[in-house]
Amino acid sequence: MMIHDVTAKVGKHKLRMRVGRGEGSGKGGTSGRGHNGAKSRAGWTSRPGYQGGSTPLLRRFPKRGFSNADFRVDYHIVNVSDLAKHFAAGTHVDVDSLVRVGLIRDSKLPLKVLATGEIAVKLSVTADRFSAQAKAKIEAAGGSIILTPKAAKAAEEAIAEAEAEATKKANAAKRAPKAKADAKSDSKPSNDAPSNDKN
Repeated sequence: MMIHDVTAKVGKHKLRMRVGRGEGSGKGGTSGRGHNGAKSRAGWTSRPGYQGGSTPLLRRFPKRGFSNADFRVDYHIVNVSDLAKHFAAGTHVDVDSLVRVGLIRDSKLPLKVLATGEIAVKLSVTADRFSAQAKAKIEAAGGSIILTPKAAKAAEEAIAEAEAEATKKANAAKRAPKAKADAKSDSKPSNDAPSNDKN
């Protein structure tokens, strides 16, 4: 007898194990799940970090300090020296061109230009952020900087918010002397008050 003769009769696939169908099946009783406990029950799950009901290790340690990980913005960083090395004068530089030359990995993150190194070529650079020194170096070389539409809108909103706050403070400062004068006049005794003389 050959193996292909056996598989032809038995079939290619092993039958599913039928558990919990009595002791005679060989998988009765605990059905291959051992003995008591939550893990032996159907539907048991456990979340990551669960330690059997005891206080998890993460909660036993104090939390100190500050982290801005929840709301910080990550940027692709490029220096002006990198721009000068990879682009010819008169080139328009943006995220896509930086990806093509291999200075950044992809266009998923916003772009920030920093001032490390020197630049002597005239470039038009589009990015989300520029450091003050990077802006000065690019413009000194005859180039120009352009904010992306999203960054430009955010900058306009920040300026408008700052102006509104300044106007609010100025109005409050103007009202303060008047309010103080009104308070003084209210505190002075009135000459029309009735006299307590019994004569």
